[in-house]
Amino acid sequence: MFDSVLIANRGEIAVRIAQTARKLGVRSVAVYSDADVNAMHVSCADDAINVGGPLPAQSYLDIDAIINAALAMGCQAIHPGYGFLSENPEFADACVAAGIVFIGPKSDSLRAMGHKDAAKQRMLDASVPVVPGYHGENQDEAWLLDQAIKTGFPLLIKARSGGGGKGMRLVNNAQEFATSLASAKREAMSAFGDDHVLLEKYIVKPRHIEVQVFGDQHGNLIHLFERDCSLQRRHQKVIEESPAPGIDEQFRQSICQAAVTAATSIAYEGAGTIEFIVDASGALQSDDFYFMEMNTRLQVEHPVTEGITGVDLVEWQFRVASGEPLPLQQNEIKQQGYCVEARLYAEDVPAGFLPASGLLKKLIWPSQGRIDSGVQQGDEILPFYDPMLAKLIATGDSREQAFATLTHMLRNTAILGTISNRDFLIKLCRDPDVLAGDVTTILIDDQRNKWVDQLVDTRAMALAALLQTVSPLITVGSHQGVVLKNAAWQLWGRATRHSEIELDGERVSHQVTEQSGGEWLVSAAGFSHKIELGEDHDWQAGCYIKIDSQRLFVVVLADRDYFDILLADTTSRIHLPRYDKASESDQAVDQIAASMPGLVTQVFCQVGQFVEAGDALLSLEAMKMEQTVTAPQAAKVTEVNVIEGQQVEHGQTLIRFDIDKDGA
Repeated sequence: MFDSVLIANRGEIAVRIAQTARKLGVRSVAVYSDADVNAMHVSCADDAINVGGPLPAQSYLDIDAIINAALAMGCQAIHPGYGFLSENPEFADACVAAGIVFIGPKSDSLRAMGHKDAAKQRMLDASVPVVPGYHGENQDEAWLLDQAIKTGFPLLIKARSGGGGKGMRLVNNAQEFATSLASAKREAMSAFGDDHVLLEKYIVKPRHIEVQVFGDQHGNLIHLFERDCSLQRRHQKVIEESPAPGIDEQFRQSICQAAVTAATSIAYEGAGTIEFIVDASGALQSDDFYFMEMNTRLQVEHPVTEGITGVDLVEWQFRVASGEPLPLQQNEIKQQGYCVEARLYAEDVPAGFLPASGLLKKLIWPSQGRIDSGVQQGDEILPFYDPMLAKLIATGDSREQAFATLTHMLRNTAILGTISNRDFLIKLCRDPDVLAGDVTTILIDDQRNKWVDQLVDTRAMALAALLQTVSPLITVGSHQGVVLKNAAWQLWGRATRHSEIELDGERVSHQVTEQSGGEWLVSAAGFSHKIELGEDHDWQAGCYIKIDSQRLFVVVLADRDYFDILLADTTSRIHLPRYDKASESDQAVDQIAASMPGLVTQVFCQVGQFVEAGDALLSLEAMKMEQTVTAPQAAKVTEVNVIEGQQVEHGQTLIRFDIDKDGA
């Protein structure tokens, strides 16, 4: 075993690796960018070193900077985590050339599986089934369109490098092909530095089942069973579980053996995952799966496998990289119990799961289960990196118990100051289809409106009206800005008071009436709620109150303009009226603002141009995802305030236009 390891990553995976290194008595060294000086992973390691600027290309993707950091800190090995340089064969070669152990597969294996087109040909040669499509070198647009027509629609355009849904587009017909191809290539180039794509037949009712494999330097190669990762949005996983629901032992053995065959064909060493797409349009047969790709690294969802096998996969990576044989053989690996993982993201779910940034003013984790996180209260979510906040992992003797525990964990998680997908995940974990195991990769996209509910909980509205009316809650705080003051309740004066809040730009009036025994009745058009306050509460730390005789957990964060209220299963932002400016509904809409911080990748319009509703105006990339900004109505462009390659902030004006396109 080596003495010292450099962790060439950030966030929760860097924290995770540092924990295992400490358990093994290995010194860990973190790397950080200028933006991550105070990041959690820096403090979790034994030492740390700066490797460059905030953009990944300036730091975490700079091979020379990472190698020089390892040499400067006296590290014998580098663990790349996942993402960034983890599947880069040039980086693996650079480690070897510098006399440093690369904790991962040999560079030949990275190259063999790094390009999806070549990987699929290898699988065909190894008699592993693959999805029909085009995997060739010719990238001419007309040629690709012809191959798409031969494959048939719908189909997927996929970047041959990388994963995580980057550079992937679903195309339903030939008319969409050119635009989707250009967008996929731009995103692939930005994420992986390679815009080569392949085409695949789209499975109409697909499931995503993957198999964890592990090899050592002595020719041993085993699997650690399957994970179902079908619950996805934007082709990125949201919930992962094991065992996969609805499969029998024959199917399990067949898909796991195919994974071992695939990894053996390239003499694989270390941790890897073989990903399969499963045709769930009928009763599953033992051969209803196709090879998609191999991830030649540790997976984000590796805790799911750890939960059902009891194996520390990061420890195995350390041991195999130092030359030890696998700690267990295939017949010694047992699949016991159930495990499910949910990924918490800073993202705007109603807006289409757009990544979000902001300050984590309040962060509360549940007391049970496993939480893998790389953020802490007070951290700022930056636009340069992936917006994942944490992974919540629950185990149980049954699938139902595991999901019940995960739901409880989510309900006892509070994230305030930035928006997140917490409420969405709670709804997803309670959905009848999900609980029945009837999951596909298109389930969330097909039924999104069922879970994406923008309605504010009226109980939260009533609580905001009460807090605004009966207590001096808002005060200017320290570096965190405006915070909630934990003041004693002063309930004197008139028994009935009035309050106003804003909802969707409209002011909502409330009547707040004092009852007996510390109860208040809050009424507005359409609802009435009784709220029992009782003794003084620590609203920021979280407390329990009674609303309509139901005991509910609540956390409140106050700002000058709004309350953020987490109440049971919902998180609501309740705006307070601003009487010093005109209502937004009275102002003409004559501009487009950035819905997220990001990088302008393309500008499609120019000053003086007439556009129709839905026309593409520009492309904006943030947190590895590209969004096309479109015209909301017919208009004449009067200002284009950005250029390609420019970084923009959330809310920044991008384009102005005259809504009377005829200039009348």
